[in-house]
Amino acid sequence: MPDNKEIELRDIVITLKEIKQELISRSFKIGLFVFVFTLTAVLFNISQESRYKAELSFVVEDKQKSTPLSSVSGLASQFGFDFFSSSNSTFSQANIMELLKSRGVISKTLLRPNNNDLFIHNYISMYNLDSDWKNNKDLDRISFKNNIEVKHDSIITMVWEKIIEDDISVEIRNDETDIIYLSFKSLDERFAKLFSENLIDEMSSMYIEYQTKQSTNTIDFLQNRADSVFNELEKAEEEFARVKDINQRIIKASGRLKELQLMRNVEVLNTMYLELVKNIEVSKLTLLNQTPIIQVIDRPTLPLEDTKLSPVLVFVISFVLSFLISVFYFVFRRMIADSLK
Repeated sequence: MPDNKEIELRDIVITLKEIKQELISRSFKIGLFVFVFTLTAVLFNISQESRYKAELSFVVEDKQKSTPLSSVSGLASQFGFDFFSSSNSTFSQANIMELLKSRGVISKTLLRPNNNDLFIHNYISMYNLDSDWKNNKDLDRISFKNNIEVKHDSIITMVWEKIIEDDISVEIRNDETDIIYLSFKSLDERFAKLFSENLIDEMSSMYIEYQTKQSTNTIDFLQNRADSVFNELEKAEEEFARVKDINQRIIKASGRLKELQLMRNVEVLNTMYLELVKNIEVSKLTLLNQTPIIQVIDRPTLPLEDTKLSPVLVFVISFVLSFLISVFYFVFRRMIADSLK
């Protein structure tokens, strides 16, 4: 009596032969499907426009450190301010990545000049976005070089949404490093390069402004206070000199009382002014120390990478994929038919 294993092996061989015969009998349909699928994929690929990717990598060096400025803190606290308390980083890496894609940063970049025009004009023209509003008198030949109105805001929002959805990506590829990668795709490779670089510049300006705003406000406050004290000091010195000239022939100390009071006032104001000037210089050094650095590692260089797949690669992929789909289809259909017998 034959072994069960031999019977199972014989059944498998028979099944494989039947599948082979099934595929041979369906070879015309398989070939037709593969031909149509592959041809469609290749023609679709050829019809697509090239999209160039500009990639830029950078790292943010946050130089904020707590600096012991007790004299400044003491002076500022008299006026209800706490300028030099610990200032933590306003933006984490995730926030910086979101900042790059924010409407504020992208819209300001779009309104920057590019080739005697603006980026937003170039973008609208490149993608023919104005085709839908050419018959609208309010929007026809709209320019962003003048004052921005409500109609301008709506167009900027539309362009920003398209950029976020189709063109830009920001990522950290290695969790062990702080390097952030910005990728921007465009139909024009020069536009992609310049826009990505201007986007980084705009983000850097906004980031540094936020990070140093507290210290800048401190310097402004101290400078205004120093100017005020200096004006009071000048007036006090003039009054002291006038009274001293009058009191030259006075011998009694009681007659020189006002002169002594004015001299003391001048000394106090002079001490205050010198202290404020010193604190201003210390604050400027602190501001310099707190200013973060956006260090660009790699900038995009021309020619840029074309993200469009080559027709040869599309042909190979679509050929293999369509062949496997058709084979699995007929094999699966045969298995279903056999199970129903």
